[in-house]
Amino acid sequence: MIEVNQSWDPERYARTARFVSDRARAVLEWLAAQPGETILDLGCGDGVLTEALSRAGVLVVGVDADKAMVAATQALGVEARVLDACELDYTATFDAVFSNAAMHWVRDADAVLRGVARALKPGGRFVGEFGGAGNVKTVIAALTTKLAERDIAIAETGPWYFPTETAYAERLEAHGFVVDRIGLFPRPTPLPGPLADWLDNFAESFLSLVPENQRPGLKRQVADIARPTLCDDDGIWTVDYVRLRFAAHRR
Repeated sequence: MIEVNQSWDPERYARTARFVSDRARAVLEWLAAQPGETILDLGCGDGVLTEALSRAGVLVVGVDADKAMVAATQALGVEARVLDACELDYTATFDAVFSNAAMHWVRDADAVLRGVARALKPGGRFVGEFGGAGNVKTVIAALTTKLAERDIAIAETGPWYFPTETAYAERLEAHGFVVDRIGLFPRPTPLPGPLADWLDNFAESFLSLVPENQRPGLKRQVADIARPTLCDDDGIWTVDYVRLRFAAHRR
């Protein structure tokens, strides 16, 4: 398994990856935030969903490990901190912890769950969605093939944590949560542009394994392999996302 080597550019993210927050309506419905509640947005990114919660009357704090993303969240007028998801330092503070499209970036899931359980008030809920087993498997396979041709071997999911529904439910329960509902489902996701933009946003850990001058060629080769599966006759790329959505509460 390769190391996580990922940086974020809020402007590029807003331009080429806005689908991440746009597709969060269902998980926000599971959260069912109420005015006056205190909520932690774990892995808040550029703060679009954090701001939406704030506008709904929630007392929300965003945390993210990336300084640029936290600055983008703060620029929206929302409270946010630079904080690693494995190092949450809150105790019985929040009515709920919410997370969208962030936890697959943290391989130490147990450290995250310990911090979330500690941060919640008794009975507080944990609601989120992130990549599950089988997520972006076509892209991973193409990257694996082209890196192997360069004598670079990687594990199946690279830097990511993509659990099964059963495995994650068991992990939640082991950390003192009652699972109210959980589901793993395919969510094919059209991209606003070429696959190369997606790779720039999300696959830096793979691209960084080759010299910078070889990265454009690697991206073209990956796209050539994935095109028959992920690109239609109109040139629209649709990545094979699989999401794990859950709602649980602390005992």
